[in-house]
Amino acid sequence: MLQQLKREVVLANQEIVRCGLVLYTFGNVSGIAREEGLVAIKPSGVAYEALTPDDIVVTDLKGKIVEGKLKPSSDLATHLELYRAFPEIGGVVHTHSEYATAWAQAGKPIPCYGTTHADYFNGRVPLTRMLREDEVQEEYVRNTGFVILQCFREQKLDPLSIPAVLVAGHAPFCWGKTIEDAVHHAVVLEYVAKLALHTELLGGAGTGIPQHLLDRHHKRKHGPTATYGQSSSSIEEAK
Repeated sequence: MLQQLKREVVLANQEIVRCGLVLYTFGNVSGIAREEGLVAIKPSGVAYEALTPDDIVVTDLKGKIVEGKLKPSSDLATHLELYRAFPEIGGVVHTHSEYATAWAQAGKPIPCYGTTHADYFNGRVPLTRMLREDEVQEEYVRNTGFVILQCFREQKLDPLSIPAVLVAGHAPFCWGKTIEDAVHHAVVLEYVAKLALHTELLGGAGTGIPQHLLDRHHKRKHGPTATYGQSSSSIEEAK
């Protein structure tokens, strides 16, 4: 199980490069084995193309290294905060992708201007507050996780309905039920961030699409009434 998790983490880290979400080593992906309480994450500063499962660092939920000879990603403590607070998630992605990071640097959440956004994010992609000086000076990476969780608590957001956040002045974090879902959300986030910027440049800034249209599109892909795609039974019958 753990070896499979490490292989998935390698592939996911390489996928964010293939999808154009990172330059050099500007990003990381992790995954969690919930039953074992172990997190597998990219090692710090190692080139993605050189990654192997043996390079992946495994820690417990307190950050203690239980497997691996390399230093874990410098963002480990943020990933751990998210795993501890959001028990439904199985993977976390952090990038400095161009458009999503631009919104974070501008200090603006990404409005839901259309149904492409609504298919994946049930409302605007939120922005955290800026970290205070004392939070940066002491346990900065862990406090990055803290401001993300504070943002979701204060705005009463569901992490599965809105599987992404912009850290003010920093960059996005995304997550999902699986590692593959987390990467998928990171790719879509970058696309909707680009669409939102173009929408505003074309003079379309406003409150976004109406709630009834947002709900219609989000619910067709998520929740008990989802209608998008094929059921597993339909796929089996078609074989």
